Amino acid sequence: MNKKELNEIKKNFSDDCGFFTINSFLSAFVDPEKNIKYKENKPYSIIADDEREVVTDTLKKVLTGTIGKHLVEYEFPNEAYEEGKAQKILYDVVSSKMKEEENIDAFLSKIVENIDYAASFTILTAHCTYSIKKKNKNDEDDLDNISEEYNFIVTAVCPANTNDVGLFYDEETGTILKKTNTEMIISKIPTDGFLYPVFSDRSPDVNHVMYFSKKADKPNVSIIENVLDCVFVMSAENEKARFQQVLNTVVSDELNYHVITQVNEKLREVVDLSKNETEPAKINDKQLKHILSDAGVSADKLEALEPAYKTLVGDVGLTASNITDNRTVVVTPDITINIKKDAAGKLRTSSIEGRNCLIIDLDDPNIVVNGLPALLK
Repeated sequence: MNKKELNEIKKNFSDDCGFFTINSFLSAFVDPEKNIKYKENKPYSIIADDEREVVTDTLKKVLTGTIGKHLVEYEFPNEAYEEGKAQKILYDVVSSKMKEEENIDAFLSKIVENIDYAASFTILTAHCTYSIKKKNKNDEDDLDNISEEYNFIVTAVCPANTNDVGLFYDEETGTILKKTNTEMIISKIPTDGFLYPVFSDRSPDVNHVMYFSKKADKPNVSIIENVLDCVFVMSAENEKARFQQVLNTVVSDELNYHVITQVNEKLREVVDLSKNETEPAKINDKQLKHILSDAGVSADKLEALEPAYKTLVGDVGLTASNITDNRTVVVTPDITINIKKDAAGKLRTSSIEGRNCLIIDLDDPNIVVNGLPALLK
């Protein structure tokens, strides 16, 4: 499922879209001991308008974020369609349009029994239908020509907590009192979620599921591996860490300011060139070798790149946007310098009278120090 396909579903995920319908809505509240304290499955059409707005806003957040970071597509292993496995359970829920209680119970049990979640949480799931419009020769929607229906479920896992309201004025007693809310408040922003089946080549793909994480660097691995029965892949943070390990291992004593900024600049060019592509750009060991060579890394060092890459990363490519920095940050024990992405070349390293120095080229001699204009003297 690429960016274009995701945006198509997200754009039409609305009560105002004539080609999209939420058929059923399931909600369940789970306490910290993994007891399902409440469960309700009802037609979406009977939900009050103000509640509908909250439901759609929350579920739509499962479709937001960057593919490869907040949204990662997983392929089910072959055994996932066996009885009791995730793909079979999800497929039954979708194909029955969430009308069979047996399927709903199996679905909730799969989540509740296998999720690693310390606090109370709510499971919100909707069964949806999107009528897929064929494209005309100009790649525009042909509104009079429907090719097929895309039936899917989208699930949001939302934390639920009490909160400390603070002080309030009590009109009956005429006093200001402290109040604590004892009711569980369900967050409108899910921490995790998933979409099944995915929308690939503008058709349903029942062999893949899209996992959403609010925090791209902290995915809930228990949902991926134990709820969805998929094999966890590197997060954006892990990709960045592996990339830095490769540079440290291969470049070592040649890893200076110039090399680091040049490599980042080359990676940013790759990202910029692919920004209109449907799939995120990947960097493999061969591409990285060219980038390091252009940045001035010696041939002797580059001989160690392939084995180091295989050991630290494997046979997969690294997502270019995940290993690219939008700004350059130089940190010393006493000073931190933040440099915008197009200004990295204005800082240089040098040795002056035996002292290591950072030199900043100023195009504009006007500088501001602690909010005050300062003279360069």
